[in-house]
Amino acid sequence: MLAALCMVAGALTVSLPAQHFTLRWQHSIEKIAWEEDYAVVGPWLAITGARIRGSGAGMDPPDKAWLEHGVWHYRLSDPWRKEIVLARSPYVRDYDLCISGRCLPLNHWIPVAAGTTTLHACQRQNRNP
Repeated sequence: MLAALCMVAGALTVSLPAQHFTLRWQHSIEKIAWEEDYAVVGPWLAITGARIRGSGAGMDPPDKAWLEHGVWHYRLSDPWRKEIVLARSPYVRDYDLCISGRCLPLNHWIPVAAGTTTLHACQRQNRNP
């Protein structure tokens, strides 16, 4: 079995081979970029690092964050997640998903109109015996 990331919205399910990925988005009002790095670890998603490219209303960096070259970096005390639930809207920029250095908006795989999208670890069959 290989590690994979599953994305589910309504009746749509997409599985992508990935041991690591980055989820990034832009704050709808402040237009400041946020990024979270994840590892797929068995049935879990582990946040391995995160960044906020500035601060603004309601966007204070968490405790113990450090500023490096104008970007706030931080790690969460509890990085483990069974799933990530993303509210999506046609009125704001979509989330980007980056795997192996290639970033594409989520709507490349699942349209925004499909609604709330859930990310979770899934197992992908190894097709090579």
